[in-house]
Amino acid sequence: MIAFIALLIMLVDQGTKYIVQQYMELGQTIAVIPNVFHFTYILNPGAAFGLFPYQNWIFLIIVVALFIAFFMFRNKIELAPFYFKLGISFLLGGSLGNAIDRIRIQSVIDFFDWRIWPIFNIADIAICVGTFLIMLYFWREELCCLLYTSPS
Repeated sequence: MIAFIALLIMLVDQGTKYIVQQYMELGQTIAVIPNVFHFTYILNPGAAFGLFPYQNWIFLIIVVALFIAFFMFRNKIELAPFYFKLGISFLLGGSLGNAIDRIRIQSVIDFFDWRIWPIFNIADIAICVGTFLIMLYFWREELCCLLYTSPS
């Protein structure tokens, strides 16, 4: 299930990026709601907010590390609640989607432009949602351990 959802996210991410590349010029913006939400085609050579530009090797190492960790812990992950597995799926799928861009064009294709936030893509959304779900799981596990552990 995790691999299927991750693959689906990566395919949706790459499909939307393909559409943007085919039908928009680099730098072009299309107002959906003028001054609120636009589709703006840019290439981001860095991470979130453009941090660490042109450091693709760092991001690719992180993606490889994520996949190694997944394969090392996949049996334990399968025992976790659904929302944790969903979080892992989203994180892996989004990371893979952006990694493909970094390998292919040495940047990440971004296009969702809310005008008050840096421009982003489907993979970025998946990474954020996945990270939130994973953090929620660990927060709840820690909270449960604190509540149900008797003082020594």
